[in-house]
Amino acid sequence: MRILKPSELPSDWDPEKDKRLTNWEMVHHLIRLLESDGEAEAAKIVSKLGSKAETARELCYRLYTLCERKKRAAEALSYNALVQSWPEISRLAADHSKAEEPQKPQSELFGND
Repeated sequence: MRILKPSELPSDWDPEKDKRLTNWEMVHHLIRLLESDGEAEAAKIVSKLGSKAETARELCYRLYTLCERKKRAAEALSYNALVQSWPEISRLAADHSKAEEPQKPQSELFGND
C-alpha cells in the first residue's frame, strides 16, 4: 500500500459527490489541478469546496513546512506552488461563484413590476 501522487488521482473527482471528503484529498486534488490545468481549474474546485477550502490551504502550508524541514524538495515545491497561487485561485473562485449565481431580472432588483 502507498499514498498516491497527485498526478495519479482520478481526473473526474468531484468534491460534491465525495462521501468521505478529507483535507488531505482536497489538497492533493488541488495540486493535481494546479499542475496539470492551472489556477482557473483549481479555482473551480475551490468554489465547490466553499469554507472547506481554507482548511485545505492551512494543511498545505503545514505540509510545505514539514517537507522543508525534512529536505523533501519535490513535495515542498508542489505545496509551495499551491500556497503561492492561493490568492489568485481564491479570486478566480469568487468570480466563478458569482458567475454561477442566478441573475434576477432588473425589475425584481428595484421592486418594479
